Amino acid sequence: MPLRSTLLALLVPALLVGTLLVLFGHPTGALAAGLVTLAGSALALGTSRVAMERQLRALTQKTQSLAEGVMSPASLERTDDLAQLEDAIDTLDDRLSTRNAALNQEARILTAVLDGMAEGLWVTDAEGTVVRHNDALAEMLRPAQGAIVGQRPLALIRNEALNDAVARACQEGASTRLELTLEGLFSRTLAVRVTPVGRDLPGSAAVFHDVTELRRLEKVRKDFVANVSHELRTPITAIRGYAETLQGGALNDAQAAPRMVEIIHRQSERLSELVEDLLELSRLESREMTFQRTEVPLALALSRAAEGVRPKAEGKNQQLGLHIPPGLVALGDGRAIEQVLLNLLDNAVKYTPSGGRVDVDGAYEGGRCVVRVRDTGVGIEPKHLSRIFERFYRVDKGRSRDMGGTGLGLSIVKHLMGAMDGEVKVESQPNEGSTFVIFLPSAAGPTAATG
Repeated sequence: MPLRSTLLALLVPALLVGTLLVLFGHPTGALAAGLVTLAGSALALGTSRVAMERQLRALTQKTQSLAEGVMSPASLERTDDLAQLEDAIDTLDDRLSTRNAALNQEARILTAVLDGMAEGLWVTDAEGTVVRHNDALAEMLRPAQGAIVGQRPLALIRNEALNDAVARACQEGASTRLELTLEGLFSRTLAVRVTPVGRDLPGSAAVFHDVTELRRLEKVRKDFVANVSHELRTPITAIRGYAETLQGGALNDAQAAPRMVEIIHRQSERLSELVEDLLELSRLESREMTFQRTEVPLALALSRAAEGVRPKAEGKNQQLGLHIPPGLVALGDGRAIEQVLLNLLDNAVKYTPSGGRVDVDGAYEGGRCVVRVRDTGVGIEPKHLSRIFERFYRVDKGRSRDMGGTGLGLSIVKHLMGAMDGEVKVESQPNEGSTFVIFLPSAAGPTAATG
């Protein structure tokens, strides 16, 4: 006879007798309920079939004898069978407590693992309703209603493709990959994989990867390639066109030939500058350049940088005012600081009309060395200020290219300042000039800086 049937056959009469004893107020009437609990626990934990059957038969017989008045309650309490029953109950209770503790520990570990994931995760039941999720998903979705558990996919994310993917996983056991965008103040792009739970369990699971930054970098890379191609095409086209014209017979034209050669030379210089700036920017971004952190007198670095732009400023009848105190000393790489100042001065001279002025002031402020490069040029509209440090970004593309700029100077300045734990900012208004401000770690206190 199967164990379950045997136990039921033994327990039914005991339960009936116990019930009668309870009805008549007998103190041992709870024994039958204890027998039922013991039998159920034994089935769950695999207690010895033979031992349990033996104890149950003996206790059933004695319970019946007790009900018929053949035995007294005192004699039942002194029996070995009752002591064995108590021991069995204690053993089962210990086993249940141990198993519950192990299950609780496993649940805590699983929760910690899920909440420690960078990816968002939800699990749905067979109807597609979310029954579990981790902290990362709550951070990604931030639902207006607050709760995620108990919601359907379409209520959390207004995306039909995701809703259909969850339905297919629950009903057909199909897996789906898709990408969706969460609109809002800070839009996010999520790559999602939806799969059935598996192992004959109903429902589905979805893992959400935040690929916003990856997609942004891909766009930056594509834009960079497009911009480089465009910037290179302009001088190459000019050089090739004038060279072909000279080959076609213009070389013998005493008036046109020198002018064409000059244009070819100017465009080749521009091409060389562009390639050099690209290589410089590549080295900065790949961290191939090494910087020596030394004490750099900013007045000396400015004087050297000014020599590089002075001929251009004099050619436009501009005034250069250098006002950095000799005692202002920064911590950084001397060559890099000189290049930063040269790029900012060159930009100021380039965009300041003839007869204008460029002033450079330096001071010790807030524990840092601060240098301001001011010009009286055309200025910059507010909508451009947040983007002028991007590669190839031009406020006036046609005018900038005519002036010989590569569109990389300010981007190089930003990278150099970042590499030296510095910072660069800009303040400008249209037709009122611009002020570029750099901040560098200071090697001297305010007394020496003002010396």
